[in-house]
Amino acid sequence: MGRTAIYPGSFDPLTFGHLDLIKRATRIVDEVIVAVAHNYQKKTLFSMEERLLMLKECTRGMKNVRVESFEGLVIDYARRKKINCLIRGLRMISDFEYELQMALTNRRLDETIETIFLMPSEGYSFISSTLLKEAVSLGANVSSFVPKVVEKRLKERLKK
Repeated sequence: MGRTAIYPGSFDPLTFGHLDLIKRATRIVDEVIVAVAHNYQKKTLFSMEERLLMLKECTRGMKNVRVESFEGLVIDYARRKKINCLIRGLRMISDFEYELQMALTNRRLDETIETIFLMPSEGYSFISSTLLKEAVSLGANVSSFVPKVVEKRLKERLKK
């Protein structure tokens, strides 16, 4: 049986930075489950169904990637799946404090589940979903940050 990791997130929207981390993760584990979170505290631009569809379309060619959704704690989701490895991305030093806090909390909740931090390529290290949404709403061309399907949906959703 191969090693599987969960890459959790809201993916609202999916960026080339997310896809870069998914590809990097597939080099170190046999399967990556991209787990789209139902986060009731976050106001998402796209519905769960839209985020799942965009992710599935953009990862279609990756044989060892599966896209799913989950509710609740990622630790509980990992336990249900019998997976002991989480993937998290670190873009900038500003991400580190939050991600470390989350990893340590998860470790306290279940010490058998490990978190692996991956850094995206330098070209994607500054991309954030929040900045992208703002840029699109102001008319910027974001084709170098997101796949075409995501860009199209962003423009449709945020046009004035």
